[in-house]
Amino acid sequence: MIASPEQKPPVARGTLSGDGLAINVEQLSKTYSEGLVFRKNHPALRNVTLQVRAGEVFGLLGPNGAGKTTLIKVLLGILHPNRGQASVLKMPAGSKAARRKIGYLPENLVFPRHHTGRSALYFYGRLSEMSDSEIAKRENELFELVDLKGRQHEAVRRYSKGMRQRLGLAQAMLHDPDLLILDEPTDGLDPMGRSQIRDVLDQLKKRGKTVFLNSHILQEVELICDRVAIMAKGELRGIGTIDELIAQHADQRRGYLRMEVFANEARLRPFLEHYGEFQCSRITASPDAGLDSASELTRVDIRSIDQTGVDQLIDRLRQEKISILRMERSRPSLEQVFMNIVSAASQGGIS
Repeated sequence: MIASPEQKPPVARGTLSGDGLAINVEQLSKTYSEGLVFRKNHPALRNVTLQVRAGEVFGLLGPNGAGKTTLIKVLLGILHPNRGQASVLKMPAGSKAARRKIGYLPENLVFPRHHTGRSALYFYGRLSEMSDSEIAKRENELFELVDLKGRQHEAVRRYSKGMRQRLGLAQAMLHDPDLLILDEPTDGLDPMGRSQIRDVLDQLKKRGKTVFLNSHILQEVELICDRVAIMAKGELRGIGTIDELIAQHADQRRGYLRMEVFANEARLRPFLEHYGEFQCSRITASPDAGLDSASELTRVDIRSIDQTGVDQLIDRLRQEKISILRMERSRPSLEQVFMNIVSAASQGGIS
């Protein structure tokens, strides 16, 4: 193991020289143009303003086409904005001095097939203008940190997806950057691989590093991030802690409900269709529960339901003499916030 009501557009205030900020973006806009004769403009970023504090893990969320990749490319200096300003570690975004203090893991990092883990690390270290001695001082620590110790001499082409992702993290950390920008760091990984990446990010935070990550896996973001920004159609639609976003963009009276009941899906469906999105799955009762093994037990998951709905559902099940074995209700989730914001954006509003 690795050692709801309509809101005004969110504005994160600050100045480009603000203390304690690792990233500062102010009124950033970027428009792409296409066509030689009849040119068409496609706004990718619209007056985006946000700040990332030094030492925090910050998540960037949004559907495809929201502008996330464009924002990352501006921070790295790959693209230049049409309007606005961006600074990284109190230096202009894209400057050589800023790039030296950034570690970057792209979404689909491809290692040349002839490399071993160790030679790949040396390759990327030399691209970062590190000397052989500097790389040698860091490699053992990094291979241990990302749980590849003892595997560094194996060919990268034999690495699993999770191993390649962890090697990608090692190359991003090689020159000991103050800021890491990670694009989908847990994409395509199994639960164990995601847990290992989370362990690495937790250790980086403890070392005072700033992590800026783009991900579409909402559960991972909820576990990892101190604060989150949500973008849609090139605009910043929400920013804050998970609790702050839920307070601003979710109906806190509604939450997720899971029940285990003695009935099959066909019998339950007429009672559930009133509550919108739900899912039923047949489960087996635990032997130590003292239940008849022939009893048909169904798990019911309802994505969004308020307390009145819960009470009504329980009353209807009891009227039909359907027994409830277990019930669990949780608060609104980041997923509900995300769906509310994206839905409002698609309808032309701001949630």
